[in-house]
Amino acid sequence: MNIQEAGDAARYRHAARSVTGDLIPGSGKLYLESGIDTKVEEQLKKLGHKVVRTSRGGYGGYQAIFWDSDNGVYHGASEMRKDGLAIGY
Repeated sequence: MNIQEAGDAARYRHAARSVTGDLIPGSGKLYLESGIDTKVEEQLKKLGHKVVRTSRGGYGGYQAIFWDSDNGVYHGASEMRKDGLAIGY
């Protein structure tokens, strides 16, 4: 994947503990974005994960600039889920 494709790829997150390390009530869930194949979801459930499908929130964000030394150019990418842009010169 190029830098934009990698950032656009479906994401997951696991929620179990707060920033202080305390267990969050009702936690232990694995949140999947809609782009993750349902076959993967079923495999995760068979392994005992509590899977929740969601399309918003908690997946982070980014803007990035990558230096391609082979071709001598910069590549920029920006989060499709949020506002922002990658700028370089």
